Amino acid sequence: MLTRFKALFGAQDMTLGSPISCLIKFSIPLLIGNLAQLLYTTTDAVIVGRLVGDVALSAIGAAMPPYNFFLALFIGIGSGVTIMVSQYFGAKDYGNLGVSIGNSMTLVAVASVLITAIATPLTGAILRLVNTPPESFNMAKTYLIILFIGAVGNGFYNVLSSILRGLGDSVFPLLVLLGTVVLNIGLDMLFIAGFGMGVEGAAYATIIAQLLSSVICLIKIMTMHDTVKIRLYMLRPVQRIIRQIIHLGGPSAISMGIMFASTVFIQSLVNKMGYLVVTAITATIRVDSFAVIPSQTFQIAAGTFTGQNVGAGLMDRVRQGTKAVIIMSVLFSAAMVVSMLLFGRHMLSLFTRTESIIEMSMTFIYILTPAYIALSFSGSWMGVMRGAGDSIGPMWLMLFNNVIMRIPLSYLLARLTRSEANPNGNPNSIFFALMTAMTVGCVLTLIYFKAGKWRGKAIVGQDSARSPGAA
Repeated sequence: MLTRFKALFGAQDMTLGSPISCLIKFSIPLLIGNLAQLLYTTTDAVIVGRLVGDVALSAIGAAMPPYNFFLALFIGIGSGVTIMVSQYFGAKDYGNLGVSIGNSMTLVAVASVLITAIATPLTGAILRLVNTPPESFNMAKTYLIILFIGAVGNGFYNVLSSILRGLGDSVFPLLVLLGTVVLNIGLDMLFIAGFGMGVEGAAYATIIAQLLSSVICLIKIMTMHDTVKIRLYMLRPVQRIIRQIIHLGGPSAISMGIMFASTVFIQSLVNKMGYLVVTAITATIRVDSFAVIPSQTFQIAAGTFTGQNVGAGLMDRVRQGTKAVIIMSVLFSAAMVVSMLLFGRHMLSLFTRTESIIEMSMTFIYILTPAYIALSFSGSWMGVMRGAGDSIGPMWLMLFNNVIMRIPLSYLLARLTRSEANPNGNPNSIFFALMTAMTVGCVLTLIYFKAGKWRGKAIVGQDSARSPGAA
């Protein structure tokens, strides 16, 4: 059965066959993988919330925005190398393909060292800066320090799985992820329920599982001799390749950094509202993530499909693929939103037994409902543009949505809704601001996409003919 699944959904050349067929074959394993990834993070929250309590769940919620901010480096490298891998693979330029993969491994190793060295000693100061509630401060600090120390596993898995997807293989990362999800659940139960380690045990379970998944993906890439042969010299930084990864991935890193930084600013506002609000938002994000999965999945699929076909010079297929990916993204997003509205209360009860927290979380979800559909459109357009090599435009769009729109609007609405019951503002204001920013962002993304400047951003016409070792 596994062999038949891999034959049907395995690595593929997306420059051939029906665009919608290619996208479906690539997206199904990716969608399952994203669900598994969500299960991976949700398990920690469920086990911690149930076995340790609401304060511990609040600690994880307070720790994640600062952690995600530092991971923007990995996301940028992964984004840049995915574009390069998909375009070089589509152009059949195997020399540049191998050097791009090798140099990305070197970059992620350097980024891991920097994150661990810089972020770990600053953990306490960061949590104080964002007004972490005193009830959960020590737990959040312990959790965050362990994640920073183990950042190398997260970094390598994200980049190596991005490489595999750029080659059209979404099945192997899925199989690895499913295995590590099971491992993470087992380690959570062992460390938390068995050894009574609390949030510390959840953090150790996460970094062990991530490290193992990165090792397995590395072994897979190193043995793909029929597609790419990685040699030791390919790890040596090549100025042209490094510059290209930074050029393509830097804007994505900045975009994600901006988004995560805005989340940190928002978290600071949320933390002032008390640990019960932090707990409710932490639970909401876990459930809300199910509605976001389709747009994330099809954004990646659109990027890989576009990259390979731009590399091959097949712009007609890019247009066909764009239409197909939008339809799939909207349909899947609508289905997930309906499911979340019907079963959201039951899902929230997995994290906490506190009825007031569940009620607050459901209100947040109702407010965000229109934004999920808007995100399915904007995510598809973003994926196409990034796959074509345009990462600057999406960066500016992200900057506007999160800095110009979301942060000021959140603080403004919070200030306007202050009351005796909510002296730091009504928590609903945070989600009204987010919904508004995402909806306006969708309109702006459509305008930029229709302008068409992204069509001339391909890298293969610039340097694919140059020798792989050229500086």
